Amino acid sequence: METGLATPLNGANTPLSSEDGERVSTPPSVAIEAEAEAELPAESPGKCISEAAHIVTQGRHRFYSLTLSSDVLAACCTADTRVENPVDGFQRLLDRRRAIEIAKYIDKGFGTTPCAVILSAQPKAYLRYERESGLLRFRKDQGAFLIIDGQHRIFGFHLAKRRIKVPVVVYNKLTRAQECQLFMDINTKQRPVPQELLLDIRRLSETETAAEALLHDVFDLFAKKEDSALKGLLSPAERRKGAISRVTFNAALKPIDRIFKDACAEDVYGALNRYLTVCLEGLRLHQAQENIVNPALFKALLLLFPDIAERVAERGGGELRVENFQQILLPMFRRLKKSELPKPGAGHLAMREHFRKTLTAGFSLKDWLFN
Repeated sequence: METGLATPLNGANTPLSSEDGERVSTPPSVAIEAEAEAELPAESPGKCISEAAHIVTQGRHRFYSLTLSSDVLAACCTADTRVENPVDGFQRLLDRRRAIEIAKYIDKGFGTTPCAVILSAQPKAYLRYERESGLLRFRKDQGAFLIIDGQHRIFGFHLAKRRIKVPVVVYNKLTRAQECQLFMDINTKQRPVPQELLLDIRRLSETETAAEALLHDVFDLFAKKEDSALKGLLSPAERRKGAISRVTFNAALKPIDRIFKDACAEDVYGALNRYLTVCLEGLRLHQAQENIVNPALFKALLLLFPDIAERVAERGGGELRVENFQQILLPMFRRLKKSELPKPGAGHLAMREHFRKTLTAGFSLKDWLFN
């Protein structure tokens, strides 16, 4: 969720109305009655902006809905009323890299930014709505609007070369407490899109990289194949207790995807499936097979895969067969304790290192040469 308002200040908590029926007070500044708005001061040409707008009423409150040019937004908006220079204010309060990505997206003409930015008019705006003409007039001035939501998009507009029309929602005459309440409502009552869904959308929109596509296909094979070691333990569309999500699966495989270079999904699945089959066998020695879905343990085991696969290939003439994995993995699991599968409080990197030490603790040159 993009944010614009800086850390809320202390003040009376005067909440705005919400769609879910919560009891709220009625700030007179946004009541439906006609507003007594200040006249715009005499301006030089181009300083006064007039745009067609609609008054949208929600319950006992309202705002203005309109579209503005992205360059107008960049020139009139600030992230904090206490910052005199809007550009410096943006740079202190946002993730500049994210804004640059938005600017590149706009300049390359890839698509649209249909979500409305939400603003609160400040005294400098001299905001005035003319009911007869349906025009919303305001002064084009730095700090005319405080950003409640959409900070990164607006600064991206400032960095972009192209100009686009942007949907805008404008609240007028809010107190500082009301601005803070609106900021908190937006950033606490809306849920972000699950990462699992975004991964599916990337496939549907044909924007996956080759590496992302490979991970996606391997996950699908583990989910669908009858011989899959993870059959019934995967959740492709959402995070679910007792299952490995697509996000966790990708996070586990991404650090080792270099070893799958030029391999197809079927080959990657075959090697990993034989490895995980033996991992589950090792966990069963401690009646801990259900712990395979623990994210930290799963990631640790996948990080260990290159070390194990290299040993198996050396001993098995390059073949990653189940019996070869058993010869390497099962002695390691026998030396481990159930309490280490997973070890409470340990991250996947620490667990992987512990597994590596356990693996080498029982290594015998004689066994390796004559087994």
